[in-house]
Amino acid sequence: MGKRLGVGIVGGGFVGRFHIQSWVGVRHADIRGVTSRTMESANSAAALARELGVGDAKAFTSVTEMVKDPDIDAVWICAPNHVRLQIMEEIVRAGRGKLLGVACEKPLGRNVAEARRMLALAEELGVPHGYLENQLFMPPVAKGKEILWRRGAASAGRPYLARSAEEHSGPHSPWFWDGVQQGGGVLNDMMCHSLEAARYMLQEPGTPRSSMTPKTVSCDIATLKWARDEYIAKLKATMGVDYAVAPTEDFARATVTYEDAAGLPLITEATTSWSYVGPGLRLTIEAMGPEYSLQGNSLNNHLQLFFSREVRGETGEDLIEKQEAEQGLVPVVTDEQAEYGYTDENRHMVNCFLKGEMPQETFEDGLEVTKLLMACYMSAERGERLAWEPEGLEDFIPAAARGAWDPRDALKGR
Repeated sequence: MGKRLGVGIVGGGFVGRFHIQSWVGVRHADIRGVTSRTMESANSAAALARELGVGDAKAFTSVTEMVKDPDIDAVWICAPNHVRLQIMEEIVRAGRGKLLGVACEKPLGRNVAEARRMLALAEELGVPHGYLENQLFMPPVAKGKEILWRRGAASAGRPYLARSAEEHSGPHSPWFWDGVQQGGGVLNDMMCHSLEAARYMLQEPGTPRSSMTPKTVSCDIATLKWARDEYIAKLKATMGVDYAVAPTEDFARATVTYEDAAGLPLITEATTSWSYVGPGLRLTIEAMGPEYSLQGNSLNNHLQLFFSREVRGETGEDLIEKQEAEQGLVPVVTDEQAEYGYTDENRHMVNCFLKGEMPQETFEDGLEVTKLLMACYMSAERGERLAWEPEGLEDFIPAAARGAWDPRDALKGR
């Protein structure tokens, strides 16, 4: 490849910085710009890119200014959920006829209407668009799927069950906890990962997404930890969010059944939690077929440290994301950006944009994931197993996104 892709990052917070850190392993592209809600954030993230040697990044005062800069060829949207649609509209106005690609972090929208509008804008822009679903690029998922299908499925038949989970103690920034800004709670924040990773494991390589047809969706949600008085007080003190007034769910589990092209039933199970107490972020994946199975856990790695109670130090996340302890036996994820799939994901997006090709995950996939998320909320709120595609999905807004979620609803039956 002769040309190098000049990339602009919208959002200088935790997610944007995680992408910038992953760029150490990305070829044929440079981080050339960052814009954020504050110039302090933009300057800090741009400085990180320069420090890591992944691009001579400049801080821009607006999305329009950055997109119009001659050095910017593609944009990564890593800003908070409630401003992504507005950002995409600005990108289209400023970048039509200039950009080579646009990528957006999960979820594509807070609801189906927003996600559908994001897709329409990408099509109006007329360039390849990528949905940033990093867990499909995690080594255990990517390599595990390849071996599972090449050896297990080829010999004994296709896999029929996949489970995926993401669990930690809660998000970094206040807007994640705000149901209106974020679009819900842990279900909207993280089940987008788990639903898509599990579905992807069961999709036969080389076949389109449509080769698996959703048939039913069932889901339960609850606020297990953060509705307790002591944690309501803690959340209000640390994040300025009052869960006594407007809580969201901190636990969700969902089952989606599919039918393949041969009429065989397939099942995916997804679990997400902000109420997990452990060493830090835990990602798990499982898949099962007639004569084989697969298991992966991000905490089962090659390095562990032990610190006695005599060891003192500042709290932080230098060993693992969402780290909860600095003493005892602690697993260390030595390269989180690669382990969680960000490096391979961004390498893939860059190569596709330079070639003018659609990536593996597009805004169309982002829309389909959003539809599944909203169906999960609908199922949980109704206490019903829903047939696909449930009526009213296009206009549905979760109770947590309206500030109307009651944690006591998890105890109700029909």
